[in-house]
Amino acid sequence: MSASALLSVAGMAHAAPAKDPLPADIPDYQAALEAVKSTTVRDAVCRFLSTPVPTGADASVQTIPETPEPCQDLPAFTINDPVALNEITPGFVAGTVLPLPTEAIKLTYLVSSLNATVNGRSTSVMLAPTQGGGWHLAALRDGDSDATYAGKATAGTLIFTEPQVRGWYQLKLNTVEPLNDQARQGLGGRASMSLGDYQKLVKARYADKLPGSEYDTKGYSSGYGPRHNADEASFSTPLLAGSGAALALAGGAVALYRRRRADTA
Repeated sequence: MSASALLSVAGMAHAAPAKDPLPADIPDYQAALEAVKSTTVRDAVCRFLSTPVPTGADASVQTIPETPEPCQDLPAFTINDPVALNEITPGFVAGTVLPLPTEAIKLTYLVSSLNATVNGRSTSVMLAPTQGGGWHLAALRDGDSDATYAGKATAGTLIFTEPQVRGWYQLKLNTVEPLNDQARQGLGGRASMSLGDYQKLVKARYADKLPGSEYDTKGYSSGYGPRHNADEASFSTPLLAGSGAALALAGGAVALYRRRRADTA
């Protein structure tokens, strides 16, 4: 919490709390706050949490009936303020840009978690930038690891993900450090390495799988790109994806289906 601002008018007045500043590195952050607090997003979260995750190997789609009050029978919850979700850039992967933080990492989504589990499930709310400004619902995911890791950023550090392996890293100046097991495996078990050395690793892993590559055009993968796994389309329509299930919204129809295991390079 920020310190209180003391106001004095003809003597000492009551202390008034100062507002925390909006993050300077996130454009249109006020719009993002309004989005995660909106009825539309809250109802989407409730519908997601009210729907059992499909089990077994069956990939059949379950249609979710429309309900006028989707949150009515759920425990109370709030959606936390969103934080930046940064990912490595295609140019960094291709080796066409220098290994500099401003070239290697970019903001792709905002992510929020819930303040409590609901029906035994935690959830991440993902927002994507809207063309022309603002933010809109892009996805919901089972679990809150995205928001947890993204929220570890501090002054002087940058948190980012390598989405193909679900690896989370911390960048201090020019040093990359792993934050989870996937990232440690991604660095070959090393505790840290330079951003330049990390670029060599991801270039070897993905440079031949970028959009437009033979690997991509022949349909082996969706290619390299933010959150582009083999079973996920672009977020032009909201895709509510869980670690074991996805809830897709299109044209007002809602369906829950079990996600296929994504291919990674």
